[in-house]
Amino acid sequence: MPVRAEHDRAVLADLLSRDPVLHAYQLGDLDDFFWPYTSWFRRDDQVALLYHGVALPTLLAFASPRRTAELAELLTDLAPLLPARLWAHLSPGLDTTLARWFRVADAATHHRMALTDPARLARVTPAGEVLGPADLPELLDLYATAYPGNWFDPRMLDTGQYVGVRAAGELVTVAGVHVWSPTFRVAALGNVTTHPRARGRGLAGAAVAALCARLAGSVDHVTLNVRADNPALRLYERLGFTRVADFVECGLHHRG
Repeated sequence: MPVRAEHDRAVLADLLSRDPVLHAYQLGDLDDFFWPYTSWFRRDDQVALLYHGVALPTLLAFASPRRTAELAELLTDLAPLLPARLWAHLSPGLDTTLARWFRVADAATHHRMALTDPARLARVTPAGEVLGPADLPELLDLYATAYPGNWFDPRMLDTGQYVGVRAAGELVTVAGVHVWSPTFRVAALGNVTTHPRARGRGLAGAAVAALCARLAGSVDHVTLNVRADNPALRLYERLGFTRVADFVECGLHHRG
């Protein structure tokens, strides 16, 4: 079967739901909130997503180790159709597949983690208040100081799944989501940070605990991505998250 554009959400949901943790981001992007910014490609039961909702289009292509070769065949067919510049999240080895057409830059190993031990999380006292659109200016100031260059879509505040902790009236910690889909019962945590002045007090863990408590009634799988060399990896392990897959984030620049 040659690569084809796929426009049927039901077909995509069936394929991606076979591994909802690995494909949590793609499942979330099937929701109306993200769907208009997506292009989907399929070859047999392998799926790749090109997300257009950010300045630099982002390619997501994940497979289990035993199926990576099949996904590589899809990307081989798809590569000539991709934008000249894009960002990519790829199962290990797929960056090498695309290197025939693209220069690979800034490649870094990341871990997909999933909440597998809620008992650990339950030992953390949650803290924080729900943030909304009115908190956007303060939140942007926090990110500019504590997490410059992060990916944050202000529309995500409309989900009600951002929790912030204040100290002396100042927003110093936030935990939010990149994806939240009650339809497909998945969430991906993201944009978690603490102001440098307030670090070391356990505030990020408390905010994540509060957010996960909010998510518990609407999703079955809570996931997150973390760079392999990020010290926050140890925090997430203490909170009950475990590594379930590795992937590479990288920039792709067409060789033409």
